[in-house]
Amino acid sequence: MTEPSELCATDLMAAYRSGHVSPVDTMHSLLARLEIAEPLLAATWAVDAEAALASARASEGRWRAGRPIGPLDGIPVSIKEMIATRGTAKPIGTAAGDMTPQPRDAPPAARVREAGAIIWGKTTNPDFGMLSSGLSSFHRLSRNPWDPTLTPGGSSAGAATAAAAGYGPLHVGTDIGGSVRLPAGWCGIFTLKPSNGRVPIDPPYIGRIAGPMTRTVTDAALLMAVLSKPDPRDYMSLPAEYLPWEDLGLDLRGVRVGLMLDAGCGLPVDPEITTAIVAAAALFEAQGAVIEAVPPLMTRDMLDGLDRFWRIRFFEQTRDLPPDRYALILPYIRAWVEAARDYDGMQVYTGFDQIMKMREAGRDAFEGYDFFLSPTAPVSAFPAEFASPLNDPTRPFEHIAFTAPWNMTEQPAASINCGYTSKGLPIGLQIVGRRFDDMGVLRMSRAYERIRPAQRPWPTPWLREAA
Repeated sequence: MTEPSELCATDLMAAYRSGHVSPVDTMHSLLARLEIAEPLLAATWAVDAEAALASARASEGRWRAGRPIGPLDGIPVSIKEMIATRGTAKPIGTAAGDMTPQPRDAPPAARVREAGAIIWGKTTNPDFGMLSSGLSSFHRLSRNPWDPTLTPGGSSAGAATAAAAGYGPLHVGTDIGGSVRLPAGWCGIFTLKPSNGRVPIDPPYIGRIAGPMTRTVTDAALLMAVLSKPDPRDYMSLPAEYLPWEDLGLDLRGVRVGLMLDAGCGLPVDPEITTAIVAAAALFEAQGAVIEAVPPLMTRDMLDGLDRFWRIRFFEQTRDLPPDRYALILPYIRAWVEAARDYDGMQVYTGFDQIMKMREAGRDAFEGYDFFLSPTAPVSAFPAEFASPLNDPTRPFEHIAFTAPWNMTEQPAASINCGYTSKGLPIGLQIVGRRFDDMGVLRMSRAYERIRPAQRPWPTPWLREAA
């Protein structure tokens, strides 16, 4: 029998409604999973079991009375540590962080709490969310359930691990260059990077989003219906808009799809990954979609310019830290940022200007197309102890050339599992839509979810450890 913590959110809501499962059952199941799996996977922080069970009992009472308070009443939700939750510190993944409890929920946490969800804990991320791995000077090293010697990716590392490991159905991550899509691809789960501003976030920033990380497209849509509600704190958010999140049907006949197999710079794509992406495109084509190869979007100058701008931004954030606190930051990140000390104004400007060039290139690339397909990442998951695939702070972003441009163009992009390497590791397919067409990306993702080959069972490496 499937444990309640492994049920998708839509099934849990039906089970609560019928009385076959209660929120208390689900929370006990989730906490039992944490007890056995977390010593190995290290995906969570600040788990409050007593408060979670109290919330589950309150929800159970509401369901028995026939008065749930919202569309997520009694559903467990984890929140990435970078997103503030009331009463919990936000050290942003680093030993140099601030341990002052946060006075209020950031918008994503506030929306799910209002909807009746149970925020049972936080999921981990690397120092300042600056790595595509789970390496942190503050948190334990998070690991990939498919192979615990490997990284889950990052920076939404713990969220991806938690989803793949069955720590409940709903998880919220953040992304500024691939931080929900990369770990989703490497952990075999689904995620949506919404159009910038679709989900209010605090603090907002260029390219930064919050989005759902789930096992199914339907669950991500359920969570988006809540996360996308307005919040005045995000001065970069889109106007409030009703979208039919529950309507995921799509006729693929005549849909024009660009197939991008070369990002234009960065690491070359592993042949196994190319094969899986081409096979996914063929499934769309068999359903009537029009598939055409498209040229790369990114250039070396764009990737290097983004790297330069992010370095100076991070340097500004950390330059006033006392030396003893600065020394606590991961050596890899300190080595990466030190170059920014010598940047002049022209280097900073030309770095930022590459973001605008990405926006222009994205506009031109999408002319005549409804969606793009590409690898989420050019390589599969790398060693857990590495900060990045190359583990080289002078070349930190060689793996984000497929994901980063869509943050800067503000377009929605999803990652969904499309196969496995010869070593049994998940391969992520990225589906990109036109700006503001979040519904289109979800519908394309749901269409693929219906036609893709059967998926392998979710991994349970903690059982092997226990044996």
